Amino acid sequence: MATPRAVRIELSEAERAELETRLRRRKVARGDAVRAEIVLLAADGLSNLAIVERLGVARMTVATWRRRFAELRLDGLADEPRPGAPRTVSDEKVAAVVTATLETLPAGRTHWSSRGMARAAGLAPSTVQRIWKAFSLQPHRVETFKLSTDPLFVEKVRDIVGLYLSPPERALVLCVDEKSQIQALDRTQPLLPLRPGQVERRTHDYKRCGTTSLFAALDVKAGTVIGTCMPRHRAAEFRRFLDTVEARVPADLDIHVIMDNAASHKTKLVRGWFAKRPRWHVHYTPTSASWINQVERFFALLTDDAIRRGAHRSTAELEAAIKAYIEAHNAEPKPFTWMKNADDILAAVQRFCQRTIAVQAKCLGTSESGH
Repeated sequence: MATPRAVRIELSEAERAELETRLRRRKVARGDAVRAEIVLLAADGLSNLAIVERLGVARMTVATWRRRFAELRLDGLADEPRPGAPRTVSDEKVAAVVTATLETLPAGRTHWSSRGMARAAGLAPSTVQRIWKAFSLQPHRVETFKLSTDPLFVEKVRDIVGLYLSPPERALVLCVDEKSQIQALDRTQPLLPLRPGQVERRTHDYKRCGTTSLFAALDVKAGTVIGTCMPRHRAAEFRRFLDTVEARVPADLDIHVIMDNAASHKTKLVRGWFAKRPRWHVHYTPTSASWINQVERFFALLTDDAIRRGAHRSTAELEAAIKAYIEAHNAEPKPFTWMKNADDILAAVQRFCQRTIAVQAKCLGTSESGH
């Protein structure tokens, strides 16, 4: 039985403008934005299957909204009446909650809680939570960011991402860095182990038992790691680590080293070491852009899997745990897969910069009007 062809969608200028507005608008439910995007992609000539792959939604969802728009145009994208009790919260009330969440702050606090917003809006906390969920609002969460101000940011991103996606032939790409000042921490009382019905427990306080620094080089293609712990992380230790790496990599390959701009990486001692070895090529990451160095991801895994919940009574115990983790990792290495090309990354950074500038301009305008 042949599969019926998807209905053809043609948009007027007014309809396209409205759908694009719904897609961009911050105060629109995620479901409405998805419906608008489905229709826009259908109007661009994409098949239902292509839209499913692009948006990650069910094929029936794409077919339904495509058909309903063809039959009822924009009115077809609205939800049909549902059985049960009628809504008690109006669209205007929902919009007021969303606007207050995005544009105001409670007195004396840095962010809204569901109970605080419920008191201010005259709603139940569960209602506020449902509104926030529908609009993907999470006032209780915060993330960090920092934009690089490196004047060669674009060139460095293209260079390093190019090494990840298209490494040169007969060459090794190594991501190198150090995780400094790793603390050996012992809990003041013994850990209580996991048991049925009870999570592992430990004391909130701890005893410091010294620190160590891990120097690591991640083979981007193989996923293996060369790691050495040292008590300090100066240029002298970094140079000794480079000697260790050189002894463990093939002698007939060029070596491309990706590392950050730490002072210990640019001293005369280190620069001289590289100058004497023409097969070694250094690629510096942009300033404030450690996310582009894949060894940082390995450090995050090491912290989560072997350090954060560990109890180490000495630096020797800590270094033994780190060594054991690296050996286990190298026994079954799994290379990290770099997903974005340079153009995608630069476009995302551009959008983020524009948002940052817009927010700053709005804050300055508000401040000036207040005076």
